[in-house]
Amino acid sequence: MEKKKPLKRHEALKPLSRQHHFGLLFSWKIRKGFEENISIDRLKTYANWFFENEIEPHFKLEENYIFPILDGKNPLIVRALKEHRRIERLFHSQQNLQNSLSLLEEELEAHIRFEERILFNEIQKIATTEELKEIEKIHIDAGSKEDYLDPFWEKAKP
Repeated sequence: MEKKKPLKRHEALKPLSRQHHFGLLFSWKIRKGFEENISIDRLKTYANWFFENEIEPHFKLEENYIFPILDGKNPLIVRALKEHRRIERLFHSQQNLQNSLSLLEEELEAHIRFEERILFNEIQKIATTEELKEIEKIHIDAGSKEDYLDPFWEKAKP
């Protein structure tokens, strides 16, 4: 059996992939917060900050510039948009915060894996040179906008 080589990510999509890395870190930090018995209020405050500073702008970029490369009825785009709405609802949920945050970290991680392994590869395969050049023109800040001031995921120093 021939081993399939992974598709190299086009330069135009790399900043979004780097943002995905921050999303995976968010999920890890929420899991770490649960392990360390960090208060739900602290975790929710972090989730609110992360949504406003990272997720909301990221989803807008994908939905406005990346997803239109494929037909809006494409099952991969339909799935991605459905997952975006579900993740947004979990970020905004005010009921049973522990359950919502637990679901959020799981679903966000699964969504990022889907986009990286399946959706972005498909988009990259069919995107025209012009479309990729347009994506490159978009200023995408792949770093956190600012450092979060309550790094609850770090172990307390002795």
